[in-house]
Amino acid sequence: MARVVITGTGVVSPLGADVAAFWRGLIEGRSGVRTIEHMDVSGYKTRIAGLVLDFDAEGRFGRKEARRMDRFTQFALAAADEAVREAGLDMEKVDRERVAVYVGSGTGGLRTLSDNESLLRERGADRVSPLLVPMMIANMAAAQISIRYGTYGPTMAPVTACSIGNTAIGEAWRLIRNGEADIVIAGGAEAAVTELSLASFGNATALSRRNDEPARASRPFDADRDGFVLAEGAGIVVLESLEHALARGARPLAEVIGYGASSDAYHQVATHPEGRGAILAMRAALRSAGLTAADVDVVSAHATSTELGDATETLAIKQVLGERAWRVPVTANKSMTGHMLGAAGGAEAIALVRTLLEGIIPPTINLDRPDTDCDLDYVPNVARQHPELKIGLSNSFGFGGHNAVIVLRRYEDD
Repeated sequence: MARVVITGTGVVSPLGADVAAFWRGLIEGRSGVRTIEHMDVSGYKTRIAGLVLDFDAEGRFGRKEARRMDRFTQFALAAADEAVREAGLDMEKVDRERVAVYVGSGTGGLRTLSDNESLLRERGADRVSPLLVPMMIANMAAAQISIRYGTYGPTMAPVTACSIGNTAIGEAWRLIRNGEADIVIAGGAEAAVTELSLASFGNATALSRRNDEPARASRPFDADRDGFVLAEGAGIVVLESLEHALARGARPLAEVIGYGASSDAYHQVATHPEGRGAILAMRAALRSAGLTAADVDVVSAHATSTELGDATETLAIKQVLGERAWRVPVTANKSMTGHMLGAAGGAEAIALVRTLLEGIIPPTINLDRPDTDCDLDYVPNVARQHPELKIGLSNSFGFGGHNAVIVLRRYEDD
């Protein structure tokens, strides 16, 4: 079976709209969570979010094209463009029938849907955009990437809630590994910071209400955490077979060596209290990589800053890593970005790529008073130099009990 490497990465995030800004924000321990000012949320329980600022869609794509895409698709295209550039891909020099796109979104064009629903109620049916459906459907980010680059391989949009990025990367790994594609552009995108989502998540008591301290609101594993922070963005990677990458002179950034997926089979939104699905996915990922718990050097946690979720993930890590669990560093990127939902897994995979490349583990910020049930090494508040890192595990879990875990290895020329 083919070895699979990552040759390109692209990010749009609350810490910045490219990989360099995103990574710099992470290792500096800087929060991208801020007060919402672009819409009136004065009557909402939560008035903060992880927002992408200074993103000029019209400057990137032109006014006409930008207006024909929902914000989540704009993010996805921008991240894909960066990833393709870093990979040095010239689509005229590859077999585009063997280039696939696996990019999903949890909510799709929620803003487009909401805006057009308002137009319908306030101004009548004639004011609804004829592009409503092609702008809002969750597969459109993947479709637009395929159209932009003229790829003819399978184009899919996995919808596994907050585990989308890892699902996309893992399934892309399988496709290349089995010889069915040479290249896959994979990841997730989300733009769900809308009045509707804030109201719904807020009424479900899922969001942090630390409105007066936005930068301190997302606090995974901390005893004073009070919910996740809604965020937006995209995380896209270019994966390809090692043989293909080396043949065209590309530089592998990291190797994908394992993937595991499972279902909690438990509840619509709540995590299994014993972490059963998370345990199964982590074990499956290690098994597919031919590794054991002794091989894991760092864990990128899902860690959304919810009371049950953080505690059960900690429990699951202990079950999988055994006595080594307390010695393996665990990092929580969402402490700085907020929860980008379907975009989170892709962005966090990219952060793990940088960690393995540079030997720096981003911190878990706002960890001031650790929960007694959360007693692992979460790299609190300050990034850590760790040059010997080789193997990283990245967790992503989603509503409905979807779990997806990938294993990355620092690339070394054998």
